[in-house]
Amino acid sequence: MNIRTQAMQAYSSAATPTRTERDREYEAVAKITHRLRAEADRTPVDFPALAEALHDNKKLWQIFATDVSDAANPLPQDLKARIFYLAEFTHQHTSEVLARRGDVAPLLDINTAVMRGLRGGAA
Repeated sequence: MNIRTQAMQAYSSAATPTRTERDREYEAVAKITHRLRAEADRTPVDFPALAEALHDNKKLWQIFATDVSDAANPLPQDLKARIFYLAEFTHQHTSEVLARRGDVAPLLDINTAVMRGLRGGAA
């Protein structure tokens, strides 16, 4: 390996863009949404795996609810209220899905809309 190659490798990580908080939120929602969709689409449904994905989605939304409840959160009040409402809906609807009285589709729709919002409308 020559000196030029070593220098390029040493500085290549500096060229990698810095991930923002929005990027991390998007990745978390996308990962859980992908799992939810995969488990819901499985035939036959592996209910324990679906329940685990639902639980993880519920935990994510609890984190969002906690975050927007913090007075130091800089988001506009209206947006914080809407996120909190979605967290409450997600909590209640997850219980319906786990009781086999509800469909996963509304949860997927919500997560997809949030990903779209985190990407500025292009998810």
